[in-house]
Amino acid sequence: MMPVPSSFSRRNLLKLMGATAAALAAGPASLRAADAAPLQLKGRIKQGLCMGALRGIKDFEEICKICVRLGIKGIDFTGPKEWETMKKYGLVGTLSRSGTLKSGFNHKENHAEALASLRKAIEETSAAGFPNVICFSGNRAGLSDEEGLVNCVAGLKQVAALAEEKKVNVCMELLNSKRNHKDYQCDHTAWGVEMCKRVGSERIKLLYDIYHMQIMEGDVIATIKESVKYIGHMHTAGNPGRHEIDDTQELFYPAIMRGVVDSGYQGYVSHEYTPTRDAVASLEQSVRLCDV
Repeated sequence: MMPVPSSFSRRNLLKLMGATAAALAAGPASLRAADAAPLQLKGRIKQGLCMGALRGIKDFEEICKICVRLGIKGIDFTGPKEWETMKKYGLVGTLSRSGTLKSGFNHKENHAEALASLRKAIEETSAAGFPNVICFSGNRAGLSDEEGLVNCVAGLKQVAALAEEKKVNVCMELLNSKRNHKDYQCDHTAWGVEMCKRVGSERIKLLYDIYHMQIMEGDVIATIKESVKYIGHMHTAGNPGRHEIDDTQELFYPAIMRGVVDSGYQGYVSHEYTPTRDAVASLEQSVRLCDV
């Protein structure tokens, strides 16, 4: 298949879907032949991977090979035990693990545990030469949004200097509290941006998950452009269902990715959906759709 043109339309999307379906119908030999040639991409979007998008492939080295073949630059939610293999294939640890959803920064009693995990992740990520570490707000559990905000700011200020010294972005994830993560506090971009402003560090940023923010607030392209200064990482997925980013869902990713390019965003955009069909074929399609 040829690279996706910048004028990519819904009609083009349907054609791409048909070509992918034809490859699947042709059977494993056809898919192996298609996999053999690296994709030729524009590369204006630096694409990454969350391993759930290759569900069913257990061999990590095979996952790395697929990433290289598809022009994917790195893998999220990895740690030191995976990094040696990734570096062998020229891949980046695009977003390192840290903390848990339950031990977020919005409750002061969680700060000691959350900070210890985050400091360790920053040190390891910096030593590996990688860019980002994730963190979480935690659930409200009765806290007002202002109380949670004050507590998150107080906690993150304690690690901001280390993040600056080590040149690692700390990215608090924006999640939806409507369907998947009931009561999660960092569930609107404006709340997250205000947190970043109050901390006042160029290394305290947001993980803007397009799926989650479509559910909570929509207006995705304009929000990305307005908030890009505070976005350190992005995730893709289709809505509804968090499946493929194709014509089965309401988000039109070619337009969103053109908006990302126009915003001046320089970080990674990682695919974090659960495939409903052949995982490699779905991932190739997703890469092409986002290569604007």
